Amino acid sequence: MQHHLRQRLNRHGRERWPHVEAIAVRFRAGVAYVTAELPGDQSIPLCRLRFTGVLHTWGFALYLASSDSYKDNILPSGLPAGSLEEALDCAGDIYLNESTI
Repeated sequence: MQHHLRQRLNRHGRERWPHVEAIAVRFRAGVAYVTAELPGDQSIPLCRLRFTGVLHTWGFALYLASSDSYKDNILPSGLPAGSLEEALDCAGDIYLNESTI
């Protein structure tokens, strides 16, 4: 499942934000931490995903730069869980727009 998650996030990230070199994912205690890797060895934490037991539904926590922490949050759909792509879009729209980098 880890390989599948990395593949899907990277494929979607390349399509949506071509200036991002890679979407890095690290796993710890059943949680996936998602970070954008940018040129010049810069990285930006984006979100934390928690497996819900349903393959295409993941709990979402947004990275808060102001407190260097993650906070459970809702997705644009109004739900606290959704697809990997929906979670990446939500966090990426905040942190990966070229005007905000």
